[in-house]
Amino acid sequence: KSLATRKCSEMTLNALTKQKNNLIGGSADLAGSNNTKTKLHKIINSSNFGGNYIHYGVREHAMSGIMNGLALHSNFIPYGGTFLIFSDYCKPSIRLSAIMKQKVIYIMTHDSIGLGEDGPTHQPVEQLAALRSIPNLNVLRPADQTETIECWDIALNSNKTPSILALTRQNLKPIRKNFSKKNQCSMGAYEVLRTRKNINLTILASGSEVNLAIETSHKLAKQKIYSKVISMPCQEIFDKQNKSYKDKILKEPTIKEHIMKDPNCDNVEEDYNYYIMFYLIRCITEKGGFKMLYQKLIDGGIDKKKTNKFLYSLLKLDYKTEKGMFSWNEQIEWDLPMEVVKKSTAKYRFF
Repeated sequence: KSLATRKCSEMTLNALTKQKNNLIGGSADLAGSNNTKTKLHKIINSSNFGGNYIHYGVREHAMSGIMNGLALHSNFIPYGGTFLIFSDYCKPSIRLSAIMKQKVIYIMTHDSIGLGEDGPTHQPVEQLAALRSIPNLNVLRPADQTETIECWDIALNSNKTPSILALTRQNLKPIRKNFSKKNQCSMGAYEVLRTRKNINLTILASGSEVNLAIETSHKLAKQKIYSKVISMPCQEIFDKQNKSYKDKILKEPTIKEHIMKDPNCDNVEEDYNYYIMFYLIRCITEKGGFKMLYQKLIDGGIDKKKTNKFLYSLLKLDYKTEKGMFSWNEQIEWDLPMEVVKKSTAKYRFF
């Protein structure tokens, strides 16, 4: 069943609040949108301190500071919700959570352009990159219900690291069909799809873009361009894995040997700049339904003529020998209403 990860998070919280625990929830006047409040929560107010949920009002900065205080001076595990676009109001306290090594959980919903009708003022573009640059902060971006449960498990067991749960407004298809006892997200990244044993490229994605990456991979396979899709719910956790595992995930296609750095990413995710074919969303899109916005990515970027031109000109790829060379000189024109693909960028990434 397709579900928004904010709804998946609410279902996880429903299960957690049925048990006696030390979770203290809350939201900055967005409980109904963040899905942080369950039917089992009891509200804390001036006449009742026996509850387990706080209505913070439109006060993201105060909410985040209060959660730090709760983590520092009690045995509570505080979590609070707002939209990802408003994480900038929380930033000073998020940094302090990381510096002080506190178990604070920030629920950040409406985490992409897929929030749709809320429009460009609510579309987070630079927020994920900014949060990922904070040391000792796990930014968890699950792709479906199973990953949401696993990311909650990670957050609740990260005793010296605060967590961001970046969750969707829109429904997502399940990316995993089979049950696994292992928490796959605990590795930070793992393979979810392969269209052939021997592949030409790796597509890396997180959150709502994993569905998009899977659809893209299948479309490329019809053009005899074979790939694997990696879900990376947490870059920070993946960075801590051993070299053998990271090489298994990242360094499979032979074109990995030819490294091209994107000057726009010099200080963010630098290790991931050379093996992925990349959609670079660097702008705020127009207002519209999420299905329409994402369909433009698929229809505008993945058709046979444009894809082959993109691959062969930018990667100089010969599929018989599987050797490639990146080039900055090609100028590819993309007939899109938004700046979805940046010229001379020879990799796709869905983050």
